[in-house]
Amino acid sequence: MTPPFHAEHIGSFVRPARLIDAARLRKANRIADDEFRRVQDDCIREIVAFQESIGLPSITDGEFRRRSWSAGFIDAVEGFGLRDGRLGFRNESGVMGVAASPYAKERLRRKRRIVADDFRFLKSVVKRGVPKVTIASPDVMHWFLGPQAFDTSAYKDREAFLVDLAAIYKAEVAELAAEGCTYLQLDDTALPCNCDPSARNDVAARGEDPDELTARYASLFNECVAGKPAAMRVAVHLCRGNLKGAWMAEGGYDPVADVLFNRMNADIYCLEYDTPRAGDFSPLRFVPEGKTVILGLVSTKTPGLESKEALKRRIDEAAKYVPLERLGISPQCGFSSGGGSGQTVTHDDTRRKLELVMQVAHEVWK
Repeated sequence: MTPPFHAEHIGSFVRPARLIDAARLRKANRIADDEFRRVQDDCIREIVAFQESIGLPSITDGEFRRRSWSAGFIDAVEGFGLRDGRLGFRNESGVMGVAASPYAKERLRRKRRIVADDFRFLKSVVKRGVPKVTIASPDVMHWFLGPQAFDTSAYKDREAFLVDLAAIYKAEVAELAAEGCTYLQLDDTALPCNCDPSARNDVAARGEDPDELTARYASLFNECVAGKPAAMRVAVHLCRGNLKGAWMAEGGYDPVADVLFNRMNADIYCLEYDTPRAGDFSPLRFVPEGKTVILGLVSTKTPGLESKEALKRRIDEAAKYVPLERLGISPQCGFSSGGGSGQTVTHDDTRRKLELVMQVAHEVWK
């Protein structure tokens, strides 16, 4: 089995209660690292078996070793602090609060392997399917704060900061390759947020050009994966934030589409498309031959199950721009991007939604 697949998922799963409890005990120094890791290992074995029981072609560790989708990178790199940005999470009731973002308070240094050890364990327990590893995309470490993403005492300018950032990713990709990783996914909330008209105005107000950022982020992505072996497929997942049903931005992919599809060296594009906030499918007209688009049509923000026929109609709409054989279907995001308790979907909801993805994929691409 080699990606891309017509049925896909993004990566994170709702953490079992005992994993959340163990994380709290470890934080309070009431259990040792070894005991916490045993709980993580057991929970990962279970979530792998869960994915295999559904028949998913790609298998992740549920991101069970991370506090949140991006924390795996931040926690493994020395030099980061946190600052409040300007973009907040919102739901149907309004803005919930401003999200904190990482910034370089000193020179960045990889203090341990970021996801390569996680991948090694995942690979050892997967019996059927392709082990997939996920990591936050490098532009996430810059876009939300812009000029405030680094202290000038640490880096003289943006380029110096991005050079160090790229070096960290290159080293990790090399270690993943050495571990036999053939499927790497970079999770990007920066580029889709850079499609939001209000956010683009904020970027201009802080003295940056949103289109120049899009181009620079594409080249940054390319620098980070340039050393990958030919057998490693690279996916990029784009969504507008997902925290227990809330989101950060809205707006179609038009402002970034040409650069995203034609200047970024990704093989697979997993795109949020579960609500009108993501716009229509017309930006897919920029997708060149040889690249695959996974349509994130099934929502992880709500437990409600989508209509199979409605999903098929949307796939048909997208096929007006990209040939059907280069399309796939997935949830728009992971099922627990923020980790912790209080998620909007349950384990049973997750099963139903992933079974729906598999059913639609089988019927459309049989």
